[in-house]
Amino acid sequence: MLAIAKILKSNGIEGDVLVGLLDFDASEINTEEPVFISFDGLPVPFFIESITPKGSTRAIMHLTDVDSLADAEELVGREICLDAVDDDYDDEDFTGWTLYDRDKLVGTVDYLEDIPGNPCIAVGDALIPLHEDLIISADPSTRTLVMDIPEGLL
Repeated sequence: MLAIAKILKSNGIEGDVLVGLLDFDASEINTEEPVFISFDGLPVPFFIESITPKGSTRAIMHLTDVDSLADAEELVGREICLDAVDDDYDDEDFTGWTLYDRDKLVGTVDYLEDIPGNPCIAVGDALIPLHEDLIISADPSTRTLVMDIPEGLL
């Protein structure tokens, strides 16, 4: 998960919230994709119904099912996150791409093993987690994926 904003306070009585944007511009946020807010350590999906920029670092948001002042107050202080792998790579499965472990050639990605919550790429007999913390770079033009693969996975 990639934090994109923090809910600063409620705004009005209709459930709107004022958010502080974290290195994101309001226009960069795709309202077609869900955002996630953690409750008891579990990410809960919400859709952004509207977003109105307030300067370069803040915005007023209205999220689905947040329809009252009480609902908005419950969100204050929480982070709004994106599912980073899906967002950054548009559900690319990397099949046929060349995989590198930093600067060492690993091989060609055979397929994506789409395990819910833990997608992995298969190279030969190895399954490698496709996690944003492990991806160094992905270049669609050359179809190369560079990762920092933990020792023992290959």
